Amino acid sequence: MATPNFKERGWQPDSNCTVMKKSAGILLYRKTNKHLEVLLVHPGGPFWKNKDTGVWSVPKGEFTEEEPLAAAIREFEEEMGTPLAGNFEELGSVTQKSGKIVYAWAAEGELDTGKIKSNLFEMEWPPRSGKKAFFPEVDKAGWFSIGDAKQKIIAGQVPFLDELLNITGSY
Repeated sequence: MATPNFKERGWQPDSNCTVMKKSAGILLYRKTNKHLEVLLVHPGGPFWKNKDTGVWSVPKGEFTEEEPLAAAIREFEEEMGTPLAGNFEELGSVTQKSGKIVYAWAAEGELDTGKIKSNLFEMEWPPRSGKKAFFPEVDKAGWFSIGDAKQKIIAGQVPFLDELLNITGSY
């Protein structure tokens, strides 16, 4: 029995339908004194303001129709404020606790974390106030050793760090 093609029949998901969210990102890395450092980002907005351990992430963002690598490159520029070109090594994908699937690639490079310029999002703040405010998607970025990164990063993204070590043969 063939699987029905709902798009051909004009069906569109509504607000009651769960659609798997997907994100894609680039794990930028550099070698310093024969050790790897990775670039992670801290989420912007008031909810994340005083949180640190376990909330940093690979610079990434959601996509729907794009190819994952193209989305990862676009999202890096949107979150960091600078375009990225180079050789990209696939790190694979993970499913986070939220159910979101995250795809990642590694690229060697440099970035001045003091010069990031993230895009903004709008939300009601304070809650139930009726007032809207804009916040950066990323409020800071930092370079971390692999050991420190494993403490800072969202637990579901740790496999990307492990795969980077496998690919580079570094520690």
